[in-house]
Order: sequence, then C-alpha cells, then structure tokens
Amino acid sequence: MKASARGLVEREAPGVMDRKSVHEPLMTGIVSIDAMFPIGRGQRELIIGDRQTGKTAIAIDTMINQAKQNTGVINVYVAIGQKLSKIARLVDRLKQEGVMDQTVVVATSPSDPASLLYLAPYAGTAIGEYFRDNSQHALMIYDDLTKHAVAYRQMSLLLRRPPGREAYPGDVFYLHSRLLERSAKLSDDKGAGSLTALPIIETQAGDISAYIPTNVISITDGQIFLETDLFHQGIRPAISAGLSVSRVGGAAQTAAVKSVSGNLKLGLSQFRELASFAQFGSDLDEATKSQIERGQRLTELLKQPQYQPLSVWQQAASILAVTGGHFDDVAVDKIKPAQQDLLDKLWSDEKKLMTELDMGAKPSDDARSAITRIAESVAKDYEDR
Repeated sequence: MKASARGLVEREAPGVMDRKSVHEPLMTGIVSIDAMFPIGRGQRELIIGDRQTGKTAIAIDTMINQAKQNTGVINVYVAIGQKLSKIARLVDRLKQEGVMDQTVVVATSPSDPASLLYLAPYAGTAIGEYFRDNSQHALMIYDDLTKHAVAYRQMSLLLRRPPGREAYPGDVFYLHSRLLERSAKLSDDKGAGSLTALPIIETQAGDISAYIPTNVISITDGQIFLETDLFHQGIRPAISAGLSVSRVGGAAQTAAVKSVSGNLKLGLSQFRELASFAQFGSDLDEATKSQIERGQRLTELLKQPQYQPLSVWQQAASILAVTGGHFDDVAVDKIKPAQQDLLDKLWSDEKKLMTELDMGAKPSDDARSAITRIAESVAKDYEDR
C-alpha cells in the first residue's frame, strides 16, 4: 500500500480552545432520527441495541445519504471482528449505491489477533482525523465497540493485568473515552473541519445498564436505542422514542425539519403509553381516541425501508402532512402509499418550492400551503379507496 502521508494511531484529542460547539447538521436520511434525535457534525451519537435489531443498517443508510445528498462527508467504516462475508456484502452494497468513492473501510475479522482488533478503531480514527484536520468533514462508524472491549480484555488478561468488573481491566473506560474524544468540530482557526462518530454497542437482552453500555453512554452525546420488540412488530428502524436522546444535535437541526417536528417525540412517547393502556379498557374519550389514531399514523410514517434515505424536503413534507392532520382520514395501512403519492405530486407540481425547502430553511408560507393543498387532495383519493 503506497501512502502519501502518515498519521499517529494514538493522538491526543483537540483541547477546549481548538473546538467549536456543534452547529451544522449531519443528515442521516432516516426520518425518525433527523426529526427527533438530530445529529450534528462533530457529535458522538451511540447506536445501541441487541443483536439483529438494525444497528448497522442505520449506519449504512447514513453513509448512503452522504453520497445521495452530495454533502462531501467522507465515510470511515471500522469493522471490529466482523465476519468477512458481512463486510464483503456491505462493500458490495456501497458500490451499488455509488458510495465507495467517498468511503474508507478498515476491516478486521474474528480470526485476527486481539491486538489487531484493539488497534483497528484507532487506525480508522487516524484516517478520519486526516480529513478533519484538512478542513473537511468525516463520519466514523465503529462496528462495534463491544467486540473492541472484549479484545482488550483478552489482551489485558494475557498480560496478567488485574481484572475488574466483568473481568474487564480497570482502564476500559479510558480505552473508549480517548477514542471518542478525538471526534470533534474544530474551531475556525483550526480549519473548521469535523469528525462525527457513530459508535455501535451490542447489548444482551436489552440491558443498557451493563458495564460497557453505561461507559459508552456516559462518553457520547446521546444514544439511539433500538428495541427488539419494535423490530419484531415490523416497526423498522426500531427506534425507542422514550430511551433515545440527542444531547447536542438540537442546535444543529435543519430549520425545515425542526419547524414541523416540534411535538413529534412527545406525541409518539404519549401514544406508546396510551396504546398499552388502551388494551385494558374499551371506553376511551374522543381526545384519547384521536391521539391514538394520530400516533398510529405517525408510527406508520416513521417506518422506512433500508437503503432509501429521504432528503430534507421529503422529510419536512411527510411530517407536515401527518402532524397537520391532513392524513387523519387515510387508513393506517395506506399511509406509506399516500406519502409516496404526496412526494411524487409535490416534486412534479411544485419542484421550485421543494428545491428551496431542500436547502434546509424554514418552510415558506407558499411551501406550507402547497404541501397542505396536495396532502388534502391525496387524502381524498385514499378516502374513496
């Protein structure tokens, strides 16, 4: 491998004076994340959940969205002890989507020595730091840090270091804190580059109070928690509205999505509570009934197929149609086709307004009225069916 530059695998994180607060959005293209738990450039947002709940799928969609929206963000995907067949499938998919031109994959397999698995995330971060320090923007994905901690535990035990809780060494917190602190938004004096991190942690039976999950939750600026129950109910991405949070991304959220998604998280959390409560009693007042019906439509809207990230205007228009009550008379199982019809008609009839909305500014009165008008006509078509 010929290299034009070299970087240190281990480097000190930028200090306070070298940083700037997170203020630019990093759009994932996933409606539920961009609307409720927005991520900003330079943020560390943890993706946490049991095995087979769609953690890597969220990371891949985010990578695809960077290419589709021409954001110029470089993706660095670090596979820590992942099956080589899985990495090959992932690379193949990224090639199909045209994302490999702006992606670096650092791959280690389960057959590699623990020392190599331990070094992989640091090596990947050094690659990401090259772009960060040259006034560019990079996205780091660590898949996953649970395997990283296990590899470090193996090394430490072989080196006869005293074991602590769950047989991990005493400095396992420092292992991840020094890695994730290197992701930052740099100040203008340092070139204003950024390195955003999406570490992945695998839990056992949804236990986020275990040692490694609590460590990484306390290091990161928020977490996206994926629930097995939601995944099996067909709600994908299976994001828990109650347990997920973004601690700094709100400042970076695009005005277009922010202006339409104000009560989305609260409404969804209340709906999940009411829905479980409604199973026991049949006599519900009208307000509760309408809240449950709106919640069902919101849940349906937030379902999203893999490899299909949405742009800013598509997200804003879809959320506005449902939260504005324009789709209240559309049957729940028809919400997704109605959403697709709405987006198709908006693009064909109001392309100029939608292009303006895609820039991220707050929707103009003309854009809002166009979305309302077309959403109501689409809803009428679906009422008759």
